[in-house]
Amino acid sequence: MAATADSARDPGPASLPRLVVELRDLVVAYVRQETVEPLRNLGRYILFGIAGALLLGVGMVLLGVGVLRVLQVETGTTFQGDWSWAPYAIVVVALVAGAAITWAARGARKRD
Repeated sequence: MAATADSARDPGPASLPRLVVELRDLVVAYVRQETVEPLRNLGRYILFGIAGALLLGVGMVLLGVGVLRVLQVETGTTFQGDWSWAPYAIVVVALVAGAAITWAARGARKRD
């Protein structure tokens, strides 16, 4: 009677085609778990990153136009005539300085 109980628990060696199918299923499940699912999660972060970069870019353009307008209108006759180019140069220098500070801060964060 003990022999029949053991044989019911152990069905015997599995056939080679069944083992191959199980191995394929295991590999496919592993690849999905380790590559496909993390890439789906990464897509959300990429989407938010691109949206944030676009919004910051639009904001900086609007800020630059606003500063240019203030320099042209609120400074009276300071930037008129031969100095009409100066507000544009001031805005460009300010925006480039802001970009350089941002780039340096990004690099400092990576080193830490």
